Amino acid sequence: MKTAIIASVVAGAAAFAPAANKPASTQLSASLSELDGGSSLPLPNFDPLKLAEQGSDETLRWYRAAELKHGRCAMVATVGYLTNAAGYHFPGQLSSDISFESLAAMSPPEAWAAVPIAGKAQILVTIFAAELISEGYQGTHYMKGGEYPTMVFPAIDFSGVSKETMERKRTSELNNGRLAQIAILSFISEHYIPGSVPVLANNPGWH
Repeated sequence: MKTAIIASVVAGAAAFAPAANKPASTQLSASLSELDGGSSLPLPNFDPLKLAEQGSDETLRWYRAAELKHGRCAMVATVGYLTNAAGYHFPGQLSSDISFESLAAMSPPEAWAAVPIAGKAQILVTIFAAELISEGYQGTHYMKGGEYPTMVFPAIDFSGVSKETMERKRTSELNNGRLAQIAILSFISEHYIPGSVPVLANNPGWH
C-alpha cells in the first residue's frame, strides 16, 4: 500500500515537472543543390565561407531571396549607369528647374545628387511599396516555403512556361544578377577611386 501511495505521488509530481529541453538541431534539411537555379559550372556550388551551412532552412531561403533582389536591383542600376554615361536621357524636365538633358551631362552619382528631395522621396516610396508586395504578405512567406519574390514593376506571368525553361531562366537571372553586382560596384569604385578598375580608367563616363 505504501509503495502504491509513493508511486502515485512521484507520478503526480512528474506531471508538473518541466520537460527536459532537447537541444535544437541546426542541421539543414535543405542545401544549395536543392535551391532553384544558380549553379555555375565548373563551380556548381561556390560557397567558400560555408554561409549556406549557417542557420536554418529559413535562413538559406532568406539568403536566396536577398540574392535575387540585390541582383535585380544591380541589373537595373548597371543599365541605368551605362545609359547615363552614354549620354542618353528622357526628353523634357525632371522638375521645374532641372532637365533630363542636364542630368545626362553629369556622372551618374552627380546626377543622383542633383535630383530634388521630393524626387528621391518618390523613388524610395516606390521601392518600399515594391518591397512590401514582393515579401509575400498576401500569402505564405518564402521563408516558410512560399514563392520567392517576383518582379513587381512590371509583373510577369510565367504560368505558361515549362519547368525546364523556368529552371534555365532562374539560373540565368541569378548569374546575370551576380555579374551586375560586380559591374555596378566596379563603376562606383572607379568613379570615387580613379584607377581602381583599370579597364575603366581614363573613361570620362566614370569620372
